[in-house]
Amino acid sequence: MKDSQVIAALSALAQESRLGIFRVLVQCGPEGMAATKIGDHLSIPPSSMSFHLKELTHAGLIVSRNEGRFVIYSANFQTMNGVIGFLTENCCGGNVCTPGSACTAESASQS
Repeated sequence: MKDSQVIAALSALAQESRLGIFRVLVQCGPEGMAATKIGDHLSIPPSSMSFHLKELTHAGLIVSRNEGRFVIYSANFQTMNGVIGFLTENCCGGNVCTPGSACTAESASQS
């Protein structure tokens, strides 16, 4: 990832409501959740939800799709893993320091 992409993602997450939205969507996995349900879950009014969802979308952290009359939002795991990879790529001098694997949409849906 480019520095500018990571900065945009971290900037979008540096706000309590947006961080909460992103965490809820990560928990939902690729199925995602409708904006109204996210707002209800986090007690965020619809006018604020629109703004926060737009910011997360512009940062590439979430994606949306239409299902009937609803817009369903889900976490963009590729971007999330890119940010994590960027932040940890030189961890321990480039040596593997802990076992782990990147999260994928498939593994998130299994949890």
